[in-house]
Amino acid sequence: MTAVPLQPPRRLVEFSLDGESVRVPEGATILDACRAEGKDVPTLCQGDTLTPKNACRVCVVEVEGARTLAPACSRRAEEGMDVRTDTERARHSRKVVLELLASSTDLSTTPRAAEWIEEYGAEPDRFGPEAATLAEEPKIDNDLYVRDYDKCILCYKCVDACGDQWQNTFAIAVAGRGFDARISTEHDAPLTDSACVYCGNCIEVCPTGALSFKSEFDMRAAGTWDEERQTETTTVCAYCGVGCNLTLHVQDNDIVKVTSPHDNPVTHGNLCIKGRFGYQHVQTRE
Repeated sequence: MTAVPLQPPRRLVEFSLDGESVRVPEGATILDACRAEGKDVPTLCQGDTLTPKNACRVCVVEVEGARTLAPACSRRAEEGMDVRTDTERARHSRKVVLELLASSTDLSTTPRAAEWIEEYGAEPDRFGPEAATLAEEPKIDNDLYVRDYDKCILCYKCVDACGDQWQNTFAIAVAGRGFDARISTEHDAPLTDSACVYCGNCIEVCPTGALSFKSEFDMRAAGTWDEERQTETTTVCAYCGVGCNLTLHVQDNDIVKVTSPHDNPVTHGNLCIKGRFGYQHVQTRE
């Protein structure tokens, strides 16, 4: 048997969180501490398999002595620090960020976005009906997944997943600046003419539904997509011997999409084209 190496123990860091003393392992973020304590700090761009980019700024908290609000997703907990997550300043910042995002992008398929907009009293309509920056049709240039950039908040998670943090394909990147910034293939070529290998790992990390399975996109358009009727079954991919775990999302006895557990030591949520999209043979009735 091969021995599994154990990581050395990490010392605990003690600090004040909303007036209460908490302890977390050294290296943990403020967001990690908040979640461990059951505090609901909203975030859109944070992913448990990617390095934080601090892009959405919805998770900001107030740290005593700091000039600016700190993003909880990347700020490491420090011994003796005093953190406040629900101050008027932090709530106002989250409200404005949610207003700006919701006024310029379609958050209809973003989990909990509507809940947070109501909780923080955000009013996206105050920026006017012409605030949207894209208003473009979804890009459907292949049979596997759809790119609907009206829903993109430029969190860069898809770029990181495609780039040096996971896939190392570098098929997509940020193009343009300011209001013209967008996620694009090289020279804005169709996905079929790009370096994309259709692993779908960008879909796995997208927080808003800007990237989605073609099956999900079609079912939403037809009004038949219903997550409450779906079941999830985790199994092992049968295509090769690596042992990747697949989570099959099934509705009405049909597989509608495939994900992978983020805590799996083999995949960390990532799959190849066969694992993520090669499930049609399972439900072929002939």
